[in-house]
Amino acid sequence: MAIILRLDRVMADRKISLNELAARVGISNVNLSKIKTGKISAIRFSTLEAICRELNCQPADILEYRPEGGSEGE
Repeated sequence: MAIILRLDRVMADRKISLNELAARVGISNVNLSKIKTGKISAIRFSTLEAICRELNCQPADILEYRPEGGSEGE
């Protein structure tokens, strides 16, 4: 997949647990865990907005685009 989720890194930087963030955002631990590990194919903007609000970050801090098959220098 060309979109890489960096939620784990942002959560570590903010020193917030999965359980705490899930409670603040209002989603289940299981669903947040899937987002954190990148095992999703879509995310609602409302969920992304709530995560960014609670982590005080931008969507670009969580989402990274990396072209498939391309090298980093391209």
